[in-house]
Amino acid sequence: MANVGLQFQASAGDADPQSRPLLLLGQLHHLHRVPWSHVRGKLLPRVTEELWQAALSTLNPSPTDSCPLYLNYATVAALPSRVSRHNSPSAAHFVTRLVRTCLPPGTHRCILMVCERSDAFASACALARAFPLFTQRSGASRRPEKKTVTVEFFLVGQDNGPVEVSTLQCLTSATEGVRLAARIVDTPCNEMDTDTFLEEIKKVGKELGIVPTVIRDEELKTRGFGGIYGVGKAALHPPALAVLSHTPDGATQTIAWVGKGIVYDTGGLSMKGKTTMPGMKRDCGGAAAVLGAFRAAVKQGFKDTLHAVFCLAENSVGPSATRPDDIHLLYSGKTVEINNTDAEGRLVLADGVSYACKDLGADIILDIATLTGAQGIATGKYHAAVLTNSAEWEAACMKAGRQCGDLVHPLVYCPELHFSEFTSAVADMKNSVADRDNSPSSCAGLFIASHIGFDWPGVWVHLDIAAPVHAGERATGFGVALLLALFGRASEDPLLNLVSPLGCEVDAQEGDAERDTKKRRLV
Repeated sequence: MANVGLQFQASAGDADPQSRPLLLLGQLHHLHRVPWSHVRGKLLPRVTEELWQAALSTLNPSPTDSCPLYLNYATVAALPSRVSRHNSPSAAHFVTRLVRTCLPPGTHRCILMVCERSDAFASACALARAFPLFTQRSGASRRPEKKTVTVEFFLVGQDNGPVEVSTLQCLTSATEGVRLAARIVDTPCNEMDTDTFLEEIKKVGKELGIVPTVIRDEELKTRGFGGIYGVGKAALHPPALAVLSHTPDGATQTIAWVGKGIVYDTGGLSMKGKTTMPGMKRDCGGAAAVLGAFRAAVKQGFKDTLHAVFCLAENSVGPSATRPDDIHLLYSGKTVEINNTDAEGRLVLADGVSYACKDLGADIILDIATLTGAQGIATGKYHAAVLTNSAEWEAACMKAGRQCGDLVHPLVYCPELHFSEFTSAVADMKNSVADRDNSPSSCAGLFIASHIGFDWPGVWVHLDIAAPVHAGERATGFGVALLLALFGRASEDPLLNLVSPLGCEVDAQEGDAERDTKKRRLV
């Protein structure tokens, strides 16, 4: 599905499905609410009203179902009618699956997405995941024609009016961000090294009129970024800290998104095995998500100061590689004894969050990373793990995940019980836990938090996306939709406002002082 242009239109117009293949997609009770007058121009002369109604009557989703309407040119597919409380009401994962399996082939195709307005954002991002951009298949270069998929939304339920131009623009920006992140993650390190990733950052900066700040190679060492420098110093392409800053007039707070950008992770001298190393091109998924989300957020009008911080390195092997037992001084001023060079992500992120706190003056710091394999065990393949010092933001992350389709579930936040796992006799801490059976994903996040301090008064959120960053052998662009939804209240865009969980009244049982403090932390 590479080389496909995705277009969102208020009306896709009418066409014979034999010349423009069609997929009609939605929950069954929503599909029944689509009047024949709306779809007849997209189905005639191949599909009659009687055939359309007959197809709807045969659908029995368990959890999904589909029915061909005319050969392989037109198909109707039904999403699950109900989902559990930890899933998205949009059934976003099933949207992606059904598009991949049921969309008829063709050069110019159409998808009619039937849903409620509150599910349009999640559904659009799910659609985008079905059309990855990266491919190196030789046949792709011999087919220069670009394929197009036109997406039209038919909104049902409350607020079911026509789709506004602003909504279409928001969906376009968000899905471009999802596909950008997925393309970066899908690209192997012989193409997506730290130099190339910096070019991607500069390209986005140029598009937005922002000149990035870049600290590289020996300057990292000189300025005290011992985490990033120590991880990436053995690679051919040097490590870097890069920052894109959006500083609008009238901003009331400063937000920093910090992304782990390990373009390849061999494990360093604590080397991964032959079965666990393949796929480590995806270890830059956090930084890729930050880049895609930052581009979309700024394009849609972000009202607060927003910094995108990219911690870029290749965890490689060579004469200058960090050794177990080495001690590094990180940007926080704390020393770390290395007992596992394959626990490198937390080192680069520790420098990133410290920089966000000390140099950027952030009130809210969110780091996002493919941090631990244990995340997939703790919260599974579909749900990212969240660890935060704020109960309200923990709940907000879960709600934002359900609203946007990038699902999230919390980890245990208990530094007084878990941080002792990093005790070192010769440094402030080690970089890997003593007991790998003691909530290792929580501990990994706490390592990062320790470099801004557990008593830091701002909001710190850590998202571990190790498992959901890919589905099979393809990247998902996970995290872009989540960041846009979570911080949607800081946007001028009405659709992002709609899907954002923040900005609401906090629990009435809280005291006035605590409530006021938390409100100041909301975007």
